[in-house]
Amino acid sequence: MKHKNPFRALSKAELALWSLSAAAVIGSFLFSSSSDYLTLAASLIGVTALIFVAKGYVIGQVLTIVFSLFYGVISFCFQYYGEMITYLGMTSPIAILTAISWYRHPYQKTAEVAVGWVTRRQAAAIFGLAVIVTGAFYFILEALGTANLFFSTVSVATSFLASALTLKRSPYYAAGYAANDIILVVLWILASAEDASYFPMVVCFLAFFINDLYGFWNWQRIKKRQMEQG
Repeated sequence: MKHKNPFRALSKAELALWSLSAAAVIGSFLFSSSSDYLTLAASLIGVTALIFVAKGYVIGQVLTIVFSLFYGVISFCFQYYGEMITYLGMTSPIAILTAISWYRHPYQKTAEVAVGWVTRRQAAAIFGLAVIVTGAFYFILEALGTANLFFSTVSVATSFLASALTLKRSPYYAAGYAANDIILVVLWILASAEDASYFPMVVCFLAFFINDLYGFWNWQRIKKRQMEQG
């Protein structure tokens, strides 16, 4: 890896985005008078993961794995079984595969991953699998008595699409995650209405949304530069 300290590779704008995201998470934690430090830790790990994923760095996927484990526990505590199963049973394993894939596909021996692409056949397969997985999850989550079943089910679909596109090293991964962020903001607003200690998760996924929008824009820039340089 070219940069031993990945933070040194961030631009001033990226450092500012990460700093503001972390500050928003910490501020919401203090504002809510929450004592749930697991939620705080998960949120900070998450926003840190996203800035490095937006850079196309493997460390972003490693942090995603850690975030998934923390988030799975948090979701279980609020009976968001769909989120728990999705992140522990799907997002985390795919993030492991993605970390391996990104490590094996560096761009010209740099810390940056080589941007990939998705063929029409692959896109059709991904969407087809998303439909099957989402349909199966609906009945499983219903049987488990999952809170806010509709949004939990939609979250499964967007998470699957985002994870699959990330594995394929496609810039459109960020669009999938941005869609998922919107669903998760709704889910945690509903949770916060019952328990204010979950409010930091709302801020967390709002920060995720902004970071994923940046990730989509930055990966388009990376793709263009890599194509020009060959």
